[in-house]
Amino acid sequence: MRAYRLDKTGGPGDLKLVELPDPAPGAGEVLVRIAAVSLNSRDLAVMRGTYGFGITLPLAPCSDGAGEVIAAGPGVRRFAPGDRVAATFFPDWRDGEVSASAVAASFGAGATGMLAEQVVLPEEALVALPAHLSFEEGACLPCAGVTAWHSTMAWHAVRAGESVLIQGSGGVSVFALAFARLAGARVIAISGSDAKRRRLEELGADATVNYRTTADWDRAVLELTGGAGVDLVVEVGGAGTLARSLGALKVGGRIALVGVLTGRGEINPMPMLRKSAHLYGIRVGSREMFEQMNAAISRHGLRPVIDRVFAFGEAVAAFAHLASGSHFGKVCIRVGE
Repeated sequence: MRAYRLDKTGGPGDLKLVELPDPAPGAGEVLVRIAAVSLNSRDLAVMRGTYGFGITLPLAPCSDGAGEVIAAGPGVRRFAPGDRVAATFFPDWRDGEVSASAVAASFGAGATGMLAEQVVLPEEALVALPAHLSFEEGACLPCAGVTAWHSTMAWHAVRAGESVLIQGSGGVSVFALAFARLAGARVIAISGSDAKRRRLEELGADATVNYRTTADWDRAVLELTGGAGVDLVVEVGGAGTLARSLGALKVGGRIALVGVLTGRGEINPMPMLRKSAHLYGIRVGSREMFEQMNAAISRHGLRPVIDRVFAFGEAVAAFAHLASGSHFGKVCIRVGE
């Protein structure tokens, strides 16, 4: 089989396409023919050596993959050949609260990733795909989808009438928009592109702000909420945007800290005290959250927003497209021909 391998960290240019023996499942494992993967900024951080969590080299990159079970090892009960599945982000976090042991390893970093034609996975680290989704759409779910679900529904469920602020138009933000709208919340989005703002509005955003032309976008968000501030911020920026997110937050509001796309600098705690803010670090989510999200996706017929699908041989170009920031929604690689 063909697989991409990362032997050192530096960037996507270090990816190598190699031939490996076909793997075989052991007890409690299944062999999955990967049909599609989706890319995350986290995958770029792994390749660049800036992820900040344990990385085991060499490895096949990418946490997010979907495909078909083609063989089952001894004792497997949850899945059978022919089942359409996606891998969870953390193979050992099935349910309950997050713990050090549950998140000790993640696919595409501490454990092998999905950018390969075939992958052996523990049956407990898989979920069934919603029947109406393609493999490319299913591959968008494990990291960005579950992170957005955890942020909006699993941690402190958004309620009808609340207001939610999302940042940009990447995978997590677009999923969060969909889930918040399902809950009946009002969604405000910030983006540096007017074209992307219009697309966010087409997807249901009630109001948008261009953060490039409106530097004090937190004040603009306050005005859009009548001075009250938003109930929830899905924070993907990190240190570079957190101060303004706090400025846009209502007193007693919530911030789901998802990413650090704008840096990891020092944070002044005083605005948090003044706002009595609830700040919660989101580490993707558990298999239970994934299954709850899939139930909602199936019930409402939701589909992930995909920007572009690359061929398997175009992996380096796919990562370059992701790194450019020009995408809207998810970037995928089709593994099967």
